[in-house]
Amino acid sequence: VQLQASGGGLVQAGGSLRLSCAASGIRFSIYSMGWYRQAPGKQRELVAQVTSGGTTNYADSVMGRFTISRDNARRIVNLQMTSLKPEDTAVYYCNVPYRGRDFWGQGTLVTVSS
Repeated sequence: VQLQASGGGLVQAGGSLRLSCAASGIRFSIYSMGWYRQAPGKQRELVAQVTSGGTTNYADSVMGRFTISRDNARRIVNLQMTSLKPEDTAVYYCNVPYRGRDFWGQGTLVTVSS
């Protein structure tokens, strides 16, 4: 299983970024996919999930600002982030729970300046 994340960067508060995660080594369409983040000195937390059927779930802190989506044909999960805040600064990881294990991408840094 390989997850390759991209799209992080530096953005001003109020701006937008789009993260993408390309998956390989799994039958992508039948698995839930998620985005997590870890800020300095904090635990990794769930940001958003999308099930195989397209049902989405968001952390309260990003509800209404972030949108998770999946493209099964391209085996990609995206996270569209808008109205970014300095507290969104973190390393963002894509995730797939697969055969009883969690697999993680390499992480992509999002920095939001005030």
